[in-house]
Amino acid sequence: MFAAVRSAWPLFVGLGMIMLGNGLQGSLLGIRAAAEAFSTETTGLIMSGYYVGFLAGALVTPRVVGQVGHVRVFAALASTASTAALLHAVFVDPLMWGGMRFLTGFCYAGLYIVAESWLNDRSTNETRGSMLSVYMVVVLGGIAGGQFLLNLSDPNSFVLFVLASVLVSLALVPIAITASAAPDFSAPSPVGIVALYRASPLGVIGSLGTGMANGAIFAMGAVFAGLAGLEVSEIAIFMSMLVFGGMAFQWPIGRLSDKLDRRRVLAGVTFAAALFSFAGPLFAGGPVVGLYAMAFLLGGMSFPMYSLCLAHTNDYMTPKQMVAASGSLMLVNGTGAIFGPLVVSLLMGRTGADGFFTFVGAIHAAIGVFAIYRMTRRPSVPLEDQGPSVPVATSMNAATATLSLDAYRDHMDRDLAAMTVSKRRRR
Repeated sequence: MFAAVRSAWPLFVGLGMIMLGNGLQGSLLGIRAAAEAFSTETTGLIMSGYYVGFLAGALVTPRVVGQVGHVRVFAALASTASTAALLHAVFVDPLMWGGMRFLTGFCYAGLYIVAESWLNDRSTNETRGSMLSVYMVVVLGGIAGGQFLLNLSDPNSFVLFVLASVLVSLALVPIAITASAAPDFSAPSPVGIVALYRASPLGVIGSLGTGMANGAIFAMGAVFAGLAGLEVSEIAIFMSMLVFGGMAFQWPIGRLSDKLDRRRVLAGVTFAAALFSFAGPLFAGGPVVGLYAMAFLLGGMSFPMYSLCLAHTNDYMTPKQMVAASGSLMLVNGTGAIFGPLVVSLLMGRTGADGFFTFVGAIHAAIGVFAIYRMTRRPSVPLEDQGPSVPVATSMNAATATLSLDAYRDHMDRDLAAMTVSKRRRR
């Protein structure tokens, strides 16, 4: 495992820098938009541009990589994303910022796809699970660490935009100097959304709702914190607690879903997310530590939801369908992430900062109600037929599920082989 991680250090370093820049830039724009007196609705429109670009980048990049190669695509996208970060500081205009957020989302989707496909090529069946665990720590840790970079300078100056640009540019260095050959790349064709819904209605609806909730959290969390009266340093802690919660609960929840009826775990987790979200306003006006605790618990329940939806969907898929199905599920999740910031910004514009928690709580409650409804429509998958849950980041990353599904598929292949051997022995 350690040898595999060492062989992929350029990828981990590059991804870490990308996530630091992404975490910093997303929260910085929310704070700066409020300082520039942009309305909450306008800020929501700007932030949703990232997810529109993200979906476009996830669809376009695989074809471009197949034509010109990994390193060239990575270099072009990193340079473009670096330039976009700087242009936010030069042109403080909502339309310009919306266009730059689209461009940033497009570039980041491509950067993730290139880096993750490369990392997947460095993994074997034996090391892929360990590599994925390290990868998730790098991704979520980078986003959380980016929040603390807000404290390095005044958000009203251009310095933090420059820092975000520098971090993305530096991500090029370890990728460019690696001596190993780039892997072959092939993108799976997605399964149709209608077919996917027929196979797993809860997986599709849960993925859509999770995209809306998590998209709202990442896009408008810093805006909420500013409206709630938090200082920049406190906003950084609030946003980082959301991510740290996701890091802390991702693995335990996944393991629990492997041992119990996955739909019950999914329903329990999403109702818990709704409960913590609805409780958020009670702590907004009190000691800030209470708000941090609610952010940690909300992130801990909300962010693992996509992994549960993905695992539940794959319980109804054959191993050959899994990677293709994950592509469609990511499109559903990304579509939800586009609408999440738009809707929550409208709600916050009319009801104030508390609309943030109200929206996230309502979405999670709706997922829970639908999960209970689905439990009445068909029996659960037997535990022995459930595949393992694999942690996946969502609303941040378009390609993680490809790497994760390879790990899932490896487990399934081993399980199928073991079942075959067992049957032969019984004969």
